[in-house]
Amino acid sequence: MVILVIAVGWYFWLDGKLHRTVTLPASSSSSSGTNWLITGDDSRAGLTRTQQDQMHVGQSQGELNSDSIMLLHVGNGKPELISIPRDSYVDIPGHGYNKINAALGEGGPTLLIKTIESVTGLTINHYMGIGFGGLVSVTNDIGGVQMCLKTSVQDSYSGSKLSPGCHNLNGDQALSFVRDRHSFATGDLQRIQDQRAYLKALLNKSMSPGTYLNPFVAFPFSSDAAGAISVDQGTHLIDLLQAGMALQNPETGTVPIADPAYPTAAGEAVEWDHSKALEMFNDMKQDQPVPTSMLGGTSVG
Repeated sequence: MVILVIAVGWYFWLDGKLHRTVTLPASSSSSSGTNWLITGDDSRAGLTRTQQDQMHVGQSQGELNSDSIMLLHVGNGKPELISIPRDSYVDIPGHGYNKINAALGEGGPTLLIKTIESVTGLTINHYMGIGFGGLVSVTNDIGGVQMCLKTSVQDSYSGSKLSPGCHNLNGDQALSFVRDRHSFATGDLQRIQDQRAYLKALLNKSMSPGTYLNPFVAFPFSSDAAGAISVDQGTHLIDLLQAGMALQNPETGTVPIADPAYPTAAGEAVEWDHSKALEMFNDMKQDQPVPTSMLGGTSVG
């Protein structure tokens, strides 16, 4: 009985810690299933100046950008996690064409959600975002996350320095790893695969018995995670737990791409294969499985 009371009290305390700062835009469309927009932004909140220098993240320039953008669809079939390259060239409502990561800085999460809904046709039911500092703290709380690399990475931009093989990444190393795009010939297209792989590994460890049955790990992790995540006003802890379970083993892929080096007024950008992208998002909208041929899976760089 005591354990039950503590668990219930802890649940409601954590639920109250969530930053429900995001307003979902009004939408006249509807989608089957539940769609999450998951973002990783370049907020330095929670990082000291020394940490910013050590992690090669620089200082904030005022406006936030979304370094990682993923769509999680949860319906009747297996969950699907689709990455959207941050340099995707799209029409940002009210602002014209630009790289999609600019939407967060120009109008916050609400504009980013509106942009995603406009270009995909999906209705976003929930939003979850985390910054640099939050990623570092939750990784350290669970004692690091193991990632296995096929080749070495040496990136002076992100500070990532890892040899081939498996590594238990601490918070600083994890942040460098998910930011690294200069170590790969395909640049950001490989980085978004690494981001998906890391998110899955982080969720698998955080929801393992070794974490949630150990109060000395579970309490600081859940407290820091709840405090680090920004969500929409309708999201509660139970919704995040359901999303976490879906993220443990989803089907994964990247929005179909026609040109990864598309010349634009905003610089070199990513052009979608619009017909295939429309097919993918229509399947998700109708809660139909996306064809396997369009899901490239996830391979760590």
